[in-house]
Amino acid sequence: MSATETAIASAEAHSAHNYHPLPVVVASAEGAWMTDVEGRRYLDLLAGYSALNFGHGNRRLIDAAKAQLERVTLTSRAFHHDRFADFCTRLAELCGMEMVLPMNTGAEAVETAVKTARKWGYRVKGVPDGMAKIIVASDNFHGRTTTIISFSTDPEARADYGPYTPGFEIVPYGDLTALREAMTENTVAVLIEPIQGEAGVLVPPAGYLPGVRELTRERNVLFIADEIQSGLGRTGKTFACEHEGVVPDMYVLGKALGGGVVPVSAVVSSADILGVFRPGEHGSTFGGNPLACAVALEVIAMLRTGEHQERAAELGDHLHRELGLLAGGGTVEAVRGRGLWAGVDIAPALGTGRQISERLMEERVLVKDTHGSTIRIAPPLVISKEDLDWGLDRLRTVLSA
Repeated sequence: MSATETAIASAEAHSAHNYHPLPVVVASAEGAWMTDVEGRRYLDLLAGYSALNFGHGNRRLIDAAKAQLERVTLTSRAFHHDRFADFCTRLAELCGMEMVLPMNTGAEAVETAVKTARKWGYRVKGVPDGMAKIIVASDNFHGRTTTIISFSTDPEARADYGPYTPGFEIVPYGDLTALREAMTENTVAVLIEPIQGEAGVLVPPAGYLPGVRELTRERNVLFIADEIQSGLGRTGKTFACEHEGVVPDMYVLGKALGGGVVPVSAVVSSADILGVFRPGEHGSTFGGNPLACAVALEVIAMLRTGEHQERAAELGDHLHRELGLLAGGGTVEAVRGRGLWAGVDIAPALGTGRQISERLMEERVLVKDTHGSTIRIAPPLVISKEDLDWGLDRLRTVLSA
């Protein structure tokens, strides 16, 4: 067997089959390119589901991690460390907020947001104990913990994991009327993705996010924006909410916050909201660890210049122009997205999203499918225009074959 076949066979024998990766085994990566164990190079147009916004092996992030590795990597929150205050301060400033609660993974951050909203509802809003309700959108993807999949509408994510956590109301994404009708005096929060990633990079109708903001403010309900995939430069703004001039009550962040180097996530909000926690009521051993803070501080510093957001906006316009030319020609049924993020619906006659992804892999381009016929394109924000065009040429080749 080849080195690729050997590695995949070993993984299949000894790991749970919770993922279905493309049959490529990456050995090294730099910028927007990855090299497999056979020495073949591939253009990465997925960027770790937006965790690698700044590219593979980003020198600033690697140097920050190396420097911190020589000093201290973990204290737990039992003690203070010298990177924590700066991390919380800089991230709060970037978000225009006041307070940060750091965690590790995106799912942990969403769980933290749910706990925050419920505690705020009981202590501040005065909702009767055990009656708090959180409204979410259909086709959402917020993570895979038991509580989160309890309000998923995806059978693959939800099936066989019951009994499910109560306290959630599901309404259609983009439907303000349904949202208004679902609100009661016991509603404590509305949790949505400003752009739904796993659902196929769905952008809500114009006016939807401002409408959510207005409704939540009127009804004394928290607006929680899950910007784990859409945030930190991906859409051409620091946050996807900015495209409609909206500031939520709470940001949920992850993925790119760790630069693809270490897992870093956070809930960012006001002191009035995150101030509901008292010592011992919530925590994480690794949350806000020195290594994570060092890398995230470098991410924040890069975002503060605005250059990555501008690049995502400019290259994103180019990406969507080129993809738009493919729509309606019998190969691509629809293209959606914003910035360097696109969902491309492939005509069923050409094959499934998985099959198109496999054919692109043969052309040395890596993307990933979702929901049957859709492929997602989300390159590192550092990709060159030439490399992006090369990848788009490979897509045209595959679609015309």
